This record gives sequence, C-alpha cells and structure tokens, in this order.
Amino acid sequence: MNFRQYQVPFSVSESYKKPVAYFSMEFAVHQPLKIYSGGLGYLSGSHLRSAYELKQNLIGVGILWKYGYYDQSRNQDQTLQIQWNEKIYSFLEDTGIKFQIEIHGHPVWVKALYLNPETFQTAPLFLLTTDIPENDYISQTISHRLYDANVATKVAQFILLGVGGAKLMDELNFQPTLYHLNEAHGVSAAFYLHKKFGSKDEVTKRLVFTTHTPEEAGNEKHDLHLCEKMGYFCGMHLEEVKSIVGITDDKFNHTLAALRYAKLANGVSKLHGEVSRHMWENYDNICEITSITNAQNWLYWSDKKLYRFMEQDNVEGFLDRKMYLKQRTMEIVADQTGKLFRPDVLTIVWARRFAGYKRAELLTRDKERFDAMMHNKKYPVQFIWAGKPYPLDYPAISDFNYLVNLSKEYDNMAVCVGYELALSKSLKQVSDVWLNNPRVPREASGTSGMTAAMSGAVNVSTNDGWIREFIKDKENGFVVPIADYENMSTTEQDEYDMNQLFDILEKQIIPMYYDDPAAWRKIVQEGMKDVRITFDSNRMAREYYEIMYK
Repeated sequence: MNFRQYQVPFSVSESYKKPVAYFSMEFAVHQPLKIYSGGLGYLSGSHLRSAYELKQNLIGVGILWKYGYYDQSRNQDQTLQIQWNEKIYSFLEDTGIKFQIEIHGHPVWVKALYLNPETFQTAPLFLLTTDIPENDYISQTISHRLYDANVATKVAQFILLGVGGAKLMDELNFQPTLYHLNEAHGVSAAFYLHKKFGSKDEVTKRLVFTTHTPEEAGNEKHDLHLCEKMGYFCGMHLEEVKSIVGITDDKFNHTLAALRYAKLANGVSKLHGEVSRHMWENYDNICEITSITNAQNWLYWSDKKLYRFMEQDNVEGFLDRKMYLKQRTMEIVADQTGKLFRPDVLTIVWARRFAGYKRAELLTRDKERFDAMMHNKKYPVQFIWAGKPYPLDYPAISDFNYLVNLSKEYDNMAVCVGYELALSKSLKQVSDVWLNNPRVPREASGTSGMTAAMSGAVNVSTNDGWIREFIKDKENGFVVPIADYENMSTTEQDEYDMNQLFDILEKQIIPMYYDDPAAWRKIVQEGMKDVRITFDSNRMAREYYEIMYK
C-alpha cells in the first residue's frame, strides 16, 4: 500500500464520500488493542466499526500507548494493584512514515502505524508513537501512558494527537474535508491548520467537535504560558491566540478553544446537548451546539442467538441461551474471586469506569437494607462490580477497595478486575439487571447500558444521559423518578436516589423476576428491541454525516 497517497482501501458508499479525519485520544476497537480507558474509547471504537459497516470515507487518528491506560491487578489482599506492562502488537503495520513536530522547543520524531480495516472490521486507524530510537527518553515517554498524570507530558500528548495528527494527514496526502475532534484533546490541530491555511475562517470550515463533558469544571484547562512554551500554538503569537480563543486570564480552556474554532459542535445525548448549550451560553463567539446521541455497535456487542430466539418467539431457547451466557461468565467470576454464582439467581451488575459521580457503592451505604437484600433466602440476588479508577483518583480507588473488602462478607458478592472490552462483554451477558446510578445530570451519555440491553440485561438507572431517550419505565427498563435535584444537597440527592433504587429492586424487580418470569422476559425483550432500533452506532455514524459533516 502507498501510504504517501492514502485512500480508504474499500469501495466508499456514495452517501459517505466526504473524507473525514476522526481524532480521539482513545479507541476501544477490540480486546487485544489496549489503548483506551473507558466510555470515550468504547464510543470511538463503535464509531469506527459502524464507519466500516457503512463504508464511510473516514479514518481514525489516535496514539499508540506503549503501556495502555494501565493493567488492573490485585495486591495479595485482593485490593487494587496498578501495573504498567509494555504492549506488543504484531497486527499493526508500519507505514514507513516518520516526521517531526516541535514540542517544548525541541524536534520530536513521530512514527505512524496502521490498523488495517480487515483486521478488526473497523474504519482505517492510524496510531502515532514517539517511542522510537530517534528520540531522547523524555520524548519517548510522551506516548507511554494514556492520560499521563504529569501536566507537561499531558500537554505534549495533546500536541502529539492534534498537531501530529493534522501533520499526518499531509504526510498521507489524505486531505480531509473535515477534521472531527472527539473531545478537545486534539484541539492543537486547529492551530496547525490555522498556520497552514492562514486564517481562523479557513479552519472553521474544516473543523467539527464532539464534547462529552457536562460540567464546565470538568473540561481540561492548562496554564496558557505552559502551553505556549510547549509549542501548543504552533508559533502563533500569544496575543493572537488570546484574541481568537477569547482568553481573558492565564488559563487555556481546550473545550472553549474547540467551540470557538469549530463550525459545529455536538453533545452526546439530547439532555447533554441542552446542558452544554446552557453551560456555554454566556460565552461569545462559540459555534452552535447540537446533539447526536451516542450509540454502540450492535454487530459487535449483541448476542445474535438471543435475538434469534426472541424473533422466533422460542421461549425455551431464549431462556436456555441466557442461562448459558450467565454460566459462562460465572466461571470467569469464580476463577477471579472464588465466588461460585448460580445462573438461576437474579444477577445485578455495576461495571464501568470508577468515578465519584457514578457512585459505585451507593447501595451499600445503607448497610442494613443492603444486608437484608443479600441474605434474602426467598428472593436471592447476586452482585458483581467491576471497573477501572483513574490510577491517581484515590477516592475512586478507595471505593473500589471498600467494595473488595465488603465482598469478603458475602458469598453472593464479587468484585472483578481487568475491566476491558472482553470482561465488559461477559458481564453484560451475565447481567439480569444493569445498574447505573450517576448523579443527574453528571453523565453526558453513559453507553454501557446499551450494550447490556443487547445481551438481555434490564437497565435500572437514574434518569440521566441516554436513558431519558430510551427507558419507558416498567416497559423496557426501570428508572428513578426525577426529583428537584437543583435544590438538593449532594447528600440529599444521594439519599433520595439510593432509597428509590432499593424500592425499585425490592418491590418491583426482584419479586417479578421470581414470581412472574413472563412479565420479566417481556421487559428484557422490549429493551433488546428498542436498543437495536435507536442505539446501534450505525444510526449515530449516519447522523454524523447528515448533521455534522454536511
């Protein structure tokens, strides 16, 4: 293949001919390629899979993380251990392309590797690395750890993605009509393009932006002078940068820069679109913020046999298949934890990135009520937790370890490690109830419940993110009634949501599962149908071309 005159190596659909470069810090395309941390990567991975299915003229641009996000293991007392293990990928192709970018006044060599579309059935993906002999050790470390905790290293990573990715397009001679930033990590590309095309207007014609963060405080900000010193602005004078981006202090807000450079932006659910418009409404010169609700790739995530039995109205086959899926995952849980679960028992799973607002341990805060549920002989339950905290998020690590230690008190409670694509898929298959309880409205979208529904799990959730567009309460899932959260303290909101979730589980779900299995199965299957219609990422990938790329 001639990577110097690159074209997508398949016949592009007439509807999707416009060439697009899709920049993301992380991509979760398949278990063997560990360059992701959580939802952002799962989303971009499904996007690439659907772009491949629909034969879109889109290529992914990311970073090849030598040590990934981290490997989640255990200390000898079962608590969380963080390991940094080198990853080796024989299936990536060397493009032969190397070029230099400037970081911190120093030339840094960048090498581009390639994930062929046929390897994992995705759109083409180019991954950048600085971990090559031509660089000094400090420069090599730029592409070592996803979301490195060192501020200067993180800024360098943003430059690698944005400037390096934009320069790669020139090296490939790909010439995208549009550059799509999935989150603001790659917004340094705008400054590269500004220098290349000569004006902000020329950049704006070519730039679209997806934001995933529903709180202004959650958006990345770095010291303006550090960014300048690191080379973030590609040699543009600081006063010009401040004027274009509208900076009035010494903080560079990456999201605000993206909103002021892009021609169009989107939130990742209808609710998140509303929240984002409200969040940025007092800032001038920002682009329109629309919404395209996140989705996940049905072909990759769904259990096809479960769907086939449902479509055939084969009740026996459907139930047998779900029991088989549960038993298979329960062997993984037993191998990890020594807890031997039963497939005929209602299994509740909470599994996603550990973060404070997601409240992993919410139900355990009422020890008496949780204990009663766990010891109920008439209506038994089994609980499984899994997920990766950020390696320096000590409160989230503390929550994880608290749950590990609590699980030692119960034979029907387990906490798994190694929460990546493969375990995620297995835990969705074992799940009867997929528990999702973020603080409203902190979850921009929250897509794990989509893939759970594709494996015959019922969503039980607070009313946040994509859930507002999906759940019909008691028909295809269960939802906590919205309260006046704005006038509640955090403690009051947590207390309200916890009690509502206990009520839903104790009074509705658990009795129904055991006493009225036909009614339970109807809810399971309604969820499976509804998620396939609206929340398959093929719909999302189509909407990006129809709305964002038009």
